Amino acid sequence: MENRAFFFFFFSLFIFSTIPSLSLSQQLPATGEWRLLQKSIGISAMHMQLIYTNQVVMFDRTDFGPSNLYFPDGRCRLDSNDTALKIDCTAHSLTYDVQSNIVRPLTVQTDTWCSSGSVLPNGTFVQTGGYNDGERVVRTFTPCVGGPLFEDCDWIEKPHYLSVRRWYATNQILQDGRVIIVGGRRQFSYEFFPRNSSEPANYWLRFLIETRDVDENNLYPFLHLLPDGSLFIFANDRAIRLDYMKNRVVRKYPPIPGRDPRNFPSSGSSVLLPLHLDDIDGVDGLIAEVMVCGGAPRGAFKQAENGTFLPALSSCGRLRVTDHEAQWEMEEMPMARVMGDMLLLPTGDVLIINGAANGTSGWELARNPITKPVIYRPSDTVGQRFQILSPSPIARLYHSSAVVLPDGRILVGGSNPHMRYNFTAGVDYPTELSIEAFSPPYLDMQYARLRPQITSTVPEQLLSYGQPITINFLLTSYMPQSGLSVTMLAPSFTTHSTAMNQRLLVLKVTRVVQAPPLMYQVNAIGPPTAAIAPPGYYMLFVVHAGIPSPGIWVRMH
Repeated sequence: MENRAFFFFFFSLFIFSTIPSLSLSQQLPATGEWRLLQKSIGISAMHMQLIYTNQVVMFDRTDFGPSNLYFPDGRCRLDSNDTALKIDCTAHSLTYDVQSNIVRPLTVQTDTWCSSGSVLPNGTFVQTGGYNDGERVVRTFTPCVGGPLFEDCDWIEKPHYLSVRRWYATNQILQDGRVIIVGGRRQFSYEFFPRNSSEPANYWLRFLIETRDVDENNLYPFLHLLPDGSLFIFANDRAIRLDYMKNRVVRKYPPIPGRDPRNFPSSGSSVLLPLHLDDIDGVDGLIAEVMVCGGAPRGAFKQAENGTFLPALSSCGRLRVTDHEAQWEMEEMPMARVMGDMLLLPTGDVLIINGAANGTSGWELARNPITKPVIYRPSDTVGQRFQILSPSPIARLYHSSAVVLPDGRILVGGSNPHMRYNFTAGVDYPTELSIEAFSPPYLDMQYARLRPQITSTVPEQLLSYGQPITINFLLTSYMPQSGLSVTMLAPSFTTHSTAMNQRLLVLKVTRVVQAPPLMYQVNAIGPPTAAIAPPGYYMLFVVHAGIPSPGIWVRMH
């Protein structure tokens, strides 16, 4: 026992935030790989949400007619309010099981077109709003626990729960475990789910009127919960910081340079860059920075309706919202992009995927698909942060979506720029029912020896705020000079270039201990507050030399 203790002491390595990671652009010459998972899942994946059972819930809309996915046993959906089919024997929602590559149809009763979503702390998926008979509906889905074919879970609908129509609204999970639902077409207010009996049905927000122009351009506003518990809201070309409990705007930020719109239908995208908890004590000194990329010039929507497809925007803006004199810092992407999806990767980098080079969101209103994703590395030198990756053979335009999976791949689906499903030969961009997986460069086989494999954690799954976490992992070739970090990723609800609720936390690492053979143990400190890490499920990764382990699910509570 004494010899073993001496051995552990001798090989103990104390790694703090002062140890840098090598630039991934130096480490990873690979450009990623695409794989077709299914040629058709039967629906076009307009909306996606990964849940903690390693299944992805997907859904389209119900008001265009039949899908290509039939219910088993001749079951049908009856909806007297549906504008296309009163009796519909096809599904418009499904679960996709990541491991087995199996889909299972779900029954969504009312129209989910252009809706929003979040996951509650207990793992229940909450989906809000939509169109027609679905515009005020809240739907909940409690994940199956019996495998991909377990059929005792489905959508439960709460008609008329929402106070007003929520079509093109945005959701954000909050520190108290509730969901805030902001905006929607011609709705200049926000509300909560679940709603407290003592609070109003909704709260007026003048900012949403001020940001509405002739093409709207303030739908699906970008929401980010900040470390102090306030809410960052970006709409059109500007942003505010909202104390939503007091319904008070506490700060107005400068407009983004150029004053071009970034929200639907101009459809840029946005992320809250990773929150680095490794160099702070508590919340003091924590930097929060928002990034907004792409979109379409002002007036592009009307121009596209008239047959002129303006070039998309190529600019990105970064705003350190915690700075007293916050100002936008602008950068240029390698190519212009509208309708791109920005996703946070386990490494802390940002993937920009899908979209087009010309036009806007809307039926038939975009041209020239952008099939090459790019990675953005926030901590690299300006001018060297973007890397162009391998192209997909499939165009993903209007109504496409993407989510990050626990194994580090990106699940990509959808794209239907038509009012109905259209597979006509010769049509420029037919409706896509396929799903693909994109493997970023860090999954290249040449880096297998650098990839950690988590074997266990203490505590096993439930994490408390500020609590120490011990993670045991296997690693073939440890490179301490290349850095080791622990990250937690909240999965996004993705639709219409808006990845709701996603956030990446870089935890404070206090010690790394080597235990032969090839075994290691890393000690970290959990997030300090629920405003930094809202309660619920996260994917936890060990990142070594820029290479993430497969993620495991943990739950903040």
